[in-house]
Amino acid sequence: MEKAIDIGFHMNWKPPVYVRIGDGMRERIEGPDAALAALLHRWPLTHSREFGVAKRRCVDAIARRGSVEGARRAFMEAALAAGVFA
Repeated sequence: MEKAIDIGFHMNWKPPVYVRIGDGMRERIEGPDAALAALLHRWPLTHSREFGVAKRRCVDAIARRGSVEGARRAFMEAALAAGVFA
């Protein structure tokens, strides 16, 4: 039986994190849900340690098992490692 993740809506980071993925425009990532979507669907470097940590921290924050600020820090580290921090 699969477990459902209880998503806490409107969890925003203060301040947001800005990234530029590929040739795209600068994007404002405001919380762990948007960060997780970027990591899962558009991230250029998915085999780094920072990517794995950021993904886990975002899932934990969304499920209210971890810190929203910890997810932000991990996402920023993954963005630096992937060269997308804007």
